[in-house]
Order: sequence, then structure tokens, then C-alpha cells
Amino acid sequence: MNVQAKASILRIQPDRESAVGWWTPDGVRAPEVGGDAVTRAVHHVASPVRLVDVDGQLAVAHGGTATLEAEGAATSGARRLVGYAPALRPDQLGDPGFCATHGLTYPYIAGAMANGVGSEAVVEAMARAGMVGFFGAAGLSPERIEAAIDRIQRTVGNRPYGFNLIHTPAEPQSEAAVVALYLRRGVHLVSAAAYIELTLPLIRYRVAGIHRDTEGTVVTPNKVIAKVSRVEVARKFFAPPPVELLTVLVAEGHINAGQADMAAEIPVAEDLTAEADSGGHTDNQPAISLVPTMLALADDMQTRHGYRTSLRVGAAGGIATPESVAAAFAMGAAFVLTGTINQSCVEAGTSPVVREMLARSSQADVTMAPAADMFEMGVQVQVLKWGTMFAVRARNLYRLYRTHASLDEIPAATRQVLERDYFRATLTEAWASTRAYFAVRDPAQVARAESDPKHRMALVFRSYLGQTSRWANSGEASRKGDYQIWCGPAIGAFNEWARGSFLEASERRDVVTLGMNLLVGAAALARVGWLRTQGVSLPRAARRFLPRDRAALAALVACE
Repeated sequence: MNVQAKASILRIQPDRESAVGWWTPDGVRAPEVGGDAVTRAVHHVASPVRLVDVDGQLAVAHGGTATLEAEGAATSGARRLVGYAPALRPDQLGDPGFCATHGLTYPYIAGAMANGVGSEAVVEAMARAGMVGFFGAAGLSPERIEAAIDRIQRTVGNRPYGFNLIHTPAEPQSEAAVVALYLRRGVHLVSAAAYIELTLPLIRYRVAGIHRDTEGTVVTPNKVIAKVSRVEVARKFFAPPPVELLTVLVAEGHINAGQADMAAEIPVAEDLTAEADSGGHTDNQPAISLVPTMLALADDMQTRHGYRTSLRVGAAGGIATPESVAAAFAMGAAFVLTGTINQSCVEAGTSPVVREMLARSSQADVTMAPAADMFEMGVQVQVLKWGTMFAVRARNLYRLYRTHASLDEIPAATRQVLERDYFRATLTEAWASTRAYFAVRDPAQVARAESDPKHRMALVFRSYLGQTSRWANSGEASRKGDYQIWCGPAIGAFNEWARGSFLEASERRDVVTLGMNLLVGAAALARVGWLRTQGVSLPRAARRFLPRDRAALAALVACE
């Protein structure tokens, strides 16, 4: 496309930009010629875009009548309509059934970030904005989780909110205690994360209170949004609850036989988040292949089981820019979920120093490291490597665990490094403090460790890994080199997009402004895609959606 810089005129290319219809003016306002006018029109997502030919120049038509018929003679005074895109507000993105089910305005989730990084403030802000946030309950005590429930239920009211439910194979009683708490306190929406197998507590949560309405339809008060990166796990969530687990729940008196029969008509999760290359627990899957695979699975399981409600798939991992959100919805995602980028926002339950570290990071500044909750299994999490030694030290601990049978077998020189740089205490003292912790949290772990030196070593190493994220959240200055900050490459993509704008500074970032920028930007870029498929060559500014403040975003979604 030829651009005359002074007048910002866009020349139409006759070989590409053929008419898609005709536009008849109403005589009130003449078409606006130029790239600036086109960019404004494309980004004002609440109004349709009508692009017309004015003496070989691309112009925006206002008012009048557009006829989408490329063939036939034009009426008197009509101009060639070379491009048309209907209004597309951010609340029209994704699957309307998802928003209706969960009481949302927008198909957007702020994901649960463990240890309260996904804070009460994040959940509250999302709820007020017509989105949903999940409190990061993983790694927290039942007392701390209940305090969060107290606050959120008091401040959010009837608006949507959710809590994290994480699979803890090393501490199954912890998962059971959290489920019992959610049931007692009326938490009706959970994000089920890190599951490898379905567990009794998860199924207990899902089927609690199951009943039929007056029309005979099965009703489940509790909803599960699973976060999954493997097809074999997703298949379990899209299937009805396993009969063997339902049988146990009947035997334990949690449900009756009739309720167990009803459970055959529902999936464990109607909604599933396809988690691509994300922060925390991840298999580093590429979203461009993972999301379509999960969508195909959803269709297959829907056909196989004939559920009354369609199964839905959302996208997470790498969701950080308007382009990535637009791509997710273009692939068929019902909703999008952000995580990594929210940690750099003022509402996140972490320290200012961590938010600043994240705001300065690039896409290459992440790496994999052993996970505290599944250490012995070799499961890894994705973390920030810039500005911290955590990943190197965590991998060293796992190597020592694999090559030694006990703490006593560790060579003296290595032991000295661990005591000086990692634990800042003797390994004997480190075990004593670890023992005291598990004596309260899970006494069975202590009993096992007393008779199994290798398990004792695992618990001590896990204690270091567990504390590193808390040091980061609290901003413990003396431990900055040990900070564990769950982070995916999305943070680098976001930082590049925000560079030079008000969102470059972490103290200017808030979760709703980020979310609305991504959603409004995705709507604008979807319209860009429609126009480009019609052969319209758009100005560069129209093809990029740069950060806006709340007032500017509101103007773009307001009807003219």
C-alpha cells in the first residue's frame, strides 16, 4: 500500500481490493480519507467498519447505507464498499455459554497463582469487572484459606469468584481438608490444577449436592474448571466421575446411591483450560497445537456421552498480548486465562521487588526447576531465572536426592555449601525445623521419615523449595538470590508490548486494565483479520493495538 505521509492517504490497490458491496451516503457526513481515520474506525470495536473507495483512496464511511452485494449496479451516488467488519465488543468473544454458566460479562479468567499470589485483591478486582479470578490457595494452610474465604465472600457478594484446588499426591490429606473446607463454606467454583489422576476429594467436591430439578435435569451446585496440558488427563475430566470413586463416596455417606447414578450424566468438568507453555506446573506445550487437540477431544467426548451441556475449552499459557488473545479465540477457545502477567500487577500477593523483576524480564528469562509439591516424582515448574539462583540450586538438590540415599551420604564439601548458602543452618537443624513443620501439617510424613532416611532428605529439600516462594512473596531482602517466582515466557511478550507505555512500570499495572486491554485489543485485531481476508491493506497502526488506559478503553466499547 502506498502512503502519502503528509496527508496519511491510503491508495487502493485495484488488483486486491475489489468491491464487497456498495455504500450510499446519507448526506450528513462525508467519508474520512486517510490512515488515522481507518485506524480509529477499526479500533472502535462497538461500531461497524465500512471502508469505501473515494477516488482511489481508502476512506471510512459514516452513516448511510451499506449493501453487501458485490455484484449488480450501484445506485446513484453510491461508492464501492471495499471492506466491511461488524461491531465486535469484548463481551462477544469466546463462548457465550461459558459466561452464562459462570455469571460473567467477559470470557476472561485471572488464574490461581499459588501461595496467595493470586490474592483476594485480584479476585475482588476481577469480580467487579465482570471477569472471574481464582484465589491461589495452593501451598497455604486451611486457616489462611478460610481467612481468604471470609474476606472474598464478604466483599464480592453475588459476583463470581473461585478458589484453587491443587492435586497433592504427597499429602493427600491436605487436598481432602481443603475440599471439606470448600464444601462447608459454600465455595462453588474451583480451578483444579496439577492433576495426574482424579482423586476422591475432587469427585466428592464435584458431586456434593447433586440433584434433579423439576424437569428432571441433573443439577450440580459445584463447578470445576480443570487446567490440563495432557490429552490423557483431559479425557478423564471430560468423562463422568469414575464409578469406583462414587462407590467409595456412597460407602462413606457423602452421597447416596441415587446421586451416584445421577453422576453418570455429567462430566467431572464442563470447562477445561488447555494449559500451554505457562508459569508453574507446565509441560511446555505449544498453544497452537494444544488448543485444537483439546477442542477435538471435547467434541469426541460430547458425542460419546451426550451431555446436556456442551463441553468447553479455554486457552492458557502465553496469553499476554492482544495478538495472543485474538489467536486463542480464533482457534475456538471458549475463554482465556492469564497468570504470569498478573503477578506483575499491584494486586498480586507478592512483593514490589518481585513485580519489578518481572517487569524487567524477557521471554528468554525463564527456565524449568524441580517442584516442591511433587519433588520426588521429578515434576518441574517453570520459573524466572533472571536475578535469582533458585533454579540452579533446586536442580542441584534434586541431583543430590537422586544420587544419595540419605543426608549423611552427602560429601562434606557439598554439605558445607548447602548449610552455608541454601539452608543457612546445619542439615541437622534443617531437619529439626522441617520435622516441626510436618508434625503439625502431616504427622504421617514425620513417621515415615524417621524410618526412611531418603524420605527425610526429600522433606528437608522440599522445605527449602517451599520457603523460596514465600521469601519472594514477602520480599525477604537477604534471600533475593533464592526467590522462586513462577513465570512463563508470557511475561517477556507482555513487557515488549507494554514497552514505552504507561504499563511499562509495574506500579502502573492492575489486573483489570491488563485484562481489558487484551480483550478490546483482541476484538480490534479480529476485525483486522476480517478486513485483510477481504483484500484490504490496512495501515500499520490499525494492525497494532497499543496499551490504553481505562477511559480510552471505555470509549472504544461505547456506541457512537
